[in-house]
Amino acid sequence: MTDYKATLNLPDTQFPMKAGLPQREPQTLQRWNEIGLYSKLRKIGEGRPKFVLHDGPPYANGSIHIGHALNKILKDIITRSKTMAGFDAPYVPGWDCHGLPIEHKVETTFGKNQPADLTRERCRAYAAEQVQEQKAGFVRLGVLGDWDNPYLTMNFANEAGEIRALAEMVKNGFVFKGLKPVNFCFDCGSALAEAEVEYMDKKSEAIDVAFPVEDADKLAAAFGLANLSKPTAIVIWTTTPWTIPANQALNVHPEFTYALVDVGDRLLLLAEEMVESCLQRYDLQGKVIATAPGAALELINFRHPFYDRLSPLYLAEYVELGAGTGIVHSAPAYGEDDFHSCKRYGMSNDEILNPVQSNGVYVESLPFFGGQFIWKANPAIIAKLEEVGALLKHTTISHSYMHCWRHKTPLIYRATAQWFVGMDSQPKEGGTLRERSLAAIEQTRFVPAWGQARLHSMIAGRPDWCISRQRNWGVPIPFFTHKESGELHPRTVELMEEVAKRVEQEGIEAWFKLDAAELLGAEADQYDKSRDTLDVWFDSGTTHWHVLRGSHAELAHADGPAADLYLEGSDQHRGWFHSSLLTGCAIDGHAPYKELLTHGFTVDEQGRKQSKSLGNVVAPQKVIDSMGADILRLWVASTDYSGEMAVSDQILQRSADAYRRIRNTARFMLANLNGFDPAKDLLPPAQMLDLDRWALDATARLQEEIIEAYADYRFWNVYSKVHNFCVQELGGFYLDIIKDRQYTTAADSVARRSCQSALFHISEALVRWIAPILVFTAEEIWQFLPGERNESVMLNTWYTGLERLPEGFELDRAYWDRVMVVKAAVNKELENLRTAKAIGASLQAEVTLFCDEAKQADLAKLGDELRFALITSAAKAAPLSEAPADAVVTEVEGLKLKILKSTHAKCGRCWHFRADVGSHAAHPELCDRCVSNIEGKGEVRKHA
Repeated sequence: MTDYKATLNLPDTQFPMKAGLPQREPQTLQRWNEIGLYSKLRKIGEGRPKFVLHDGPPYANGSIHIGHALNKILKDIITRSKTMAGFDAPYVPGWDCHGLPIEHKVETTFGKNQPADLTRERCRAYAAEQVQEQKAGFVRLGVLGDWDNPYLTMNFANEAGEIRALAEMVKNGFVFKGLKPVNFCFDCGSALAEAEVEYMDKKSEAIDVAFPVEDADKLAAAFGLANLSKPTAIVIWTTTPWTIPANQALNVHPEFTYALVDVGDRLLLLAEEMVESCLQRYDLQGKVIATAPGAALELINFRHPFYDRLSPLYLAEYVELGAGTGIVHSAPAYGEDDFHSCKRYGMSNDEILNPVQSNGVYVESLPFFGGQFIWKANPAIIAKLEEVGALLKHTTISHSYMHCWRHKTPLIYRATAQWFVGMDSQPKEGGTLRERSLAAIEQTRFVPAWGQARLHSMIAGRPDWCISRQRNWGVPIPFFTHKESGELHPRTVELMEEVAKRVEQEGIEAWFKLDAAELLGAEADQYDKSRDTLDVWFDSGTTHWHVLRGSHAELAHADGPAADLYLEGSDQHRGWFHSSLLTGCAIDGHAPYKELLTHGFTVDEQGRKQSKSLGNVVAPQKVIDSMGADILRLWVASTDYSGEMAVSDQILQRSADAYRRIRNTARFMLANLNGFDPAKDLLPPAQMLDLDRWALDATARLQEEIIEAYADYRFWNVYSKVHNFCVQELGGFYLDIIKDRQYTTAADSVARRSCQSALFHISEALVRWIAPILVFTAEEIWQFLPGERNESVMLNTWYTGLERLPEGFELDRAYWDRVMVVKAAVNKELENLRTAKAIGASLQAEVTLFCDEAKQADLAKLGDELRFALITSAAKAAPLSEAPADAVVTEVEGLKLKILKSTHAKCGRCWHFRADVGSHAAHPELCDRCVSNIEGKGEVRKHA
């Protein structure tokens, strides 16, 4: 047999079939670095509209985890897609560098008794090490950014900028010092922000305690009685026995009805609705002898169970009837509602009892329990109540309780003198901070939309923001307060600028070593210098000021919100989104962002959180080393981030399978562009075959959908559309059909150059579509595409060489859609015959399509080229009425099939089974068209 292989246009490319991503990706990173890709992007971005995605700084502590990878990849997809869309979309990564976790790590390593300045020095060094480690991980993910010039909240310029941001808020009237109960962690030794609190189950001692009446005559009169016939007590229920020593009042609801219940040896005062459940709990029998509204009980005094002091009854609407007795005991130092209730009744800060120290131990002077840690003192307090006859019931319950998110230990509310940002205090001009923030939320676009209601409810109900901490490693609150009045120095804003200038040169240490006399002169003896540091959420929450308007001011928009987009996990509604909103509204009167995008957290396939104990942790480093970063990026893009995002080895394997399909499609097109020079071989659409023009039209339509999906941050839609295009329109239809024409027609024929022109356009579009997601693979494809091109696919925008089919085109989009439906029906029957071993390859088949009149006319438009569209050796359309009894009924209305195995010889070159094989003496193994293609003018194709 003659070998005709040399006469075929066989596919050929150096683009590897095996991706080898773990080995090749670092080479691409090195190349980006060598060509200065990020700098080149900034250069070509000059004059373009700006898109600013401001990086929410991860904390500089620990190796990156899958949540970090998810977050950074999403950001990278956005900035890259915006670049492709023609924006100047810089990305400056940042890190949060101050705060307790770093200080705790240093104290754990070097001990707690080291000098404060040495602690700060070691914290700075440790944070710098962590930044470098995390940076390497983010770079390896393919995240493109200004890695040589990130922002660090511990950079001197940013520390100074943060002080200036605080000064703006002081100037605008939002900062005050006050005594309030705040979330307090004994392990941290400091107040905590709302975002640093999480809720976990805790076992607590639940007790019912009787407070004996002091004003017996007043109580009798309130209930319409002449006198109280027996000893009388009011009963409270609490799950915090340790607060009983600090009790200073009792609360009843003004609109609830309260009852005096005779239980034999005494009278108990309970909410009427709770009488039955309480008596059952106490194992007592009783009878209600009188009732009264809560409002009638106001200011009646009772006595503390074991201390010689009174507990007056205050009215409070926060009292509930769900559990307990309908009466709440009030320890104003340890409860926010208690605090406000007591303040409403005129209790001064000096009168509030606060016996718990910052380490959780009662002051030594507290009778009975001094020097004891509060949790360990609970049994002693319960024993004391039992001793004095005040304990009615004691049980242990499990309930949700606030814990420190770092130490996982229980928190308390503790009244301390702290600096606050006031939510409802009236500033010098404009609305309150709460009003400004709620209005700003209405002006912000949320993705997904439910984030708006969530953040709105948080702002609507949040207390004042405690911004002070009692730690070493943090930006100082550089205030001077008068020793007698406690008031801020009248030149506070001016003094803060002087401090900022010093910090800009020397870092935060400049404040801690500052002698007050340097700034205050002779006044220094009259003022105290603050030792407090700022809440770390203030650090990150003011980056819109000290980064976008400070260290990296060239990034920001000149007017309005500094950033277009903030993107973080859903926990940041109470974290960075929240603190940035408050500081933005306090300083500028509006939010620092136009859009907020929220992503969910990663879980395993069963929806469980990842943990080492469950063995379901997916480490990004392991995925990168075994599969490549592009696989991880494809998983991120393919998953709807609006809820929990499931990830596991099995799920990532599915991403790898999808990746291979996309890569193989690209490789097929590159291989079939062998020998194609777009400068001289590219055909204009008007000269291309109908099927190729349809392919361009389909690609153009899809590109519009992909661009829209990118703009709406629907990356899973981008993934599904690209993947389906590779599998269905390309792999399942177009690429399958053009193989014959590509391989067998003359190398420089219109038929071949037409499909190569289409492949070139499709490849140019596809490589850009995947460039924001499969960053390494797109770069690799870019290097193998024919024609002159620049150094990186990222230095380009969406492809503009696609052309839609003109209106009125005969074989239009709808036409080829109908052909695809018919082809799918034929393929199904061919597969059945192959399974039955009636035929081998589809080219062994000769098919007759018995159609209704419309379909017959449709298919007749292809003429003899119908067989190429169906990939059979012969195909013809016939009237449905001529269908034989054994014709196969298809799922397509008006279509039956009759498929026969060809009895003709197989062409040794194109493998079609044709009657004309052997009709040429010089080429006895070939069909007519193959002879024409290698010796004559070549076959002419018009449609397929």
